[in-house]
Amino acid sequence: MLATLPLLEQTDFPAIYRAKLETLQVNLGYLCNQSCQHCHVDAGPNRKEQMQRKTVDDLIVFLQKSNIKTLDLTGGAPEMNENFRYLVSAARKQGVHVIDRCNLTILNEPGQEDLADFLALNSVEIVASLPCYLKDNVEAQRGKGVYKSSISALRKLNALGYGKHDTALTLNLMYNPQGPSLPPAQLSLEADYKRELQQREGVQFNRLFVLVNMPIMRFGSMLISKGQFDDYMQLLKDSYQPSNLQDVMCRSLISVDWQGFVYDCDFNQMLGLPIRIAGRKKSHISEIDIETLSGNPIVTAQHCYGCTAGQGCSCSGAL
Repeated sequence: MLATLPLLEQTDFPAIYRAKLETLQVNLGYLCNQSCQHCHVDAGPNRKEQMQRKTVDDLIVFLQKSNIKTLDLTGGAPEMNENFRYLVSAARKQGVHVIDRCNLTILNEPGQEDLADFLALNSVEIVASLPCYLKDNVEAQRGKGVYKSSISALRKLNALGYGKHDTALTLNLMYNPQGPSLPPAQLSLEADYKRELQQREGVQFNRLFVLVNMPIMRFGSMLISKGQFDDYMQLLKDSYQPSNLQDVMCRSLISVDWQGFVYDCDFNQMLGLPIRIAGRKKSHISEIDIETLSGNPIVTAQHCYGCTAGQGCSCSGAL
């Protein structure tokens, strides 16, 4: 894989600082049942990195001390970590809202037959990847058979009450472009998704989030190999909107890797750019004092233009 960090380190991106910490985002490991082209984590079936129980317990203690109200779980497929349900249950007992970044097909994997029921029982919000409502587009990006499995999973979730307006079970979908372009307007694309998925598959969901493809890891390497990296970076810079700076996710979130080390965001985690606190090169979640985070400078590089381009984007969609 071609490294992108050397092309991103020198930056003129404006300085930004953390506001109040509201979300703890945790990567439980890079193991996944899929290998998607756009994956900024480079996850796949052969990855071995998985968060261990001791680190999960450190997260639970941090949640208790910090009074953070949202736990955002990602991967890989976070559900493939053997401690996933233990962490979800512990967080829910503390009254913490849990988000599961789900690839949908995991719900149909052997051994995960009761996963959807577990998520519903614990009122876990699901943010599910579905890069298009058309089969060919989905499978071009995510592999053969993924569309059918994804629709099957969505129907399973709908049957439990997910995505219905009269329940508290939230099912949001996530879209990202297939190539080096910015996503279309979120609200209009959401209307298209709702219409097409209802008509074609009888599927419902709550909201659609659009995400810009970051020029890092697997996608960044693809851009370099095709000679498109510089043009894509120029597109992101030309589309920069200063107003997006106030709402970028890193101002209210910290990201924790599978070993427990802390970063300003998931993208910095993948680039190996740890959070800067008290002069330490790296900080573990067990060492973090929430009081030191407010006003802390955020580590930036050229990829940060991806979150501030056009309508902007975060883990909760357009800004």
